[in-house]
Amino acid sequence: MLLAGCQGPQSALAPAGPAAQAAAWLWWGMLGWFALVWAAVLGLWLYALVRRPPDCDEARAKRLGRRWIVAGGLLLPGFSILALLVFGIPQGLCMLPLPREGEAPLRIEVIGHQWWWEVSYPQSGVVTANRLALPVGRPVDLELTSADVIHSFWVPSLAGKLDMLPGRRLTLRLVAGRAGVYRGQCAEFCGAQHARMALSVEALVPEEFERWQAARQVAPPVPAEHAAAVAAFRPYCGQCHRVAGVSPGGRGPDLTDVGSRPSLGAGTLAMGEGAMRRWLGEHQRLKPHNGMPRHDALPAGTLDAIAAWLESLGP
Repeated sequence: MLLAGCQGPQSALAPAGPAAQAAAWLWWGMLGWFALVWAAVLGLWLYALVRRPPDCDEARAKRLGRRWIVAGGLLLPGFSILALLVFGIPQGLCMLPLPREGEAPLRIEVIGHQWWWEVSYPQSGVVTANRLALPVGRPVDLELTSADVIHSFWVPSLAGKLDMLPGRRLTLRLVAGRAGVYRGQCAEFCGAQHARMALSVEALVPEEFERWQAARQVAPPVPAEHAAAVAAFRPYCGQCHRVAGVSPGGRGPDLTDVGSRPSLGAGTLAMGEGAMRRWLGEHQRLKPHNGMPRHDALPAGTLDAIAAWLESLGP
């Protein structure tokens, strides 16, 4: 039970990249050092309880008191802070977008919204939501900003967190050391659904990442059986949600590849058969106060058709 937080999809002590590894080693070093300090202070306290006070005059007692103040109140914390800076500052450089030799970093833009993530790839034009794919072994510079309030981008297995501020762009460098799926989370309280603002981060081998991008550069065709759903979607949902080749959107999450995402509502509901229909009908119950209005004006059959079409979207 005491080690329950040391593993799992959101553990900073299960690093999968150099920046997270540096942070983990720094944490273990701090834990070890301060455990020794705690043990020493506890030992001195116990010794002070059982020892026989020495016979000394007032002057000697003052000298001893000053020595304890200097050693325990100045030298020990001063050395601890200095050691933390000496070891911590170089580790922090792993997350800075510093120039480096080799392959140029991949640039990805991430915008925080209440309460979802907008992810875009400027070089390819791919836009998705609540899902971040990146190539293994290649440095990735994330340009972070917010569309409303202060958010904070954090993928514990890959790097430390960085705040996302409205009107400013900050850059965080990620390098995934191995393929896998990692969980990101907003780490700054941003409103009622802050806890349901998760991000799925997929580290793919370079060839698979290129295929992932290429598949999303082509607008999905609209099969004839979904024509009625698309016609209903355009005027009712298309003003907020973009689907490539169907609607411009611009306010809500991009839905071009929504059928291939692992979840809906930024991690609120796992994607599966019937999940989209449930989300359209119960989204205000599942994630209260989210920005999407209720769909009471649409007939149940129309919602069924729209949900079936959206679930089919994907590369």
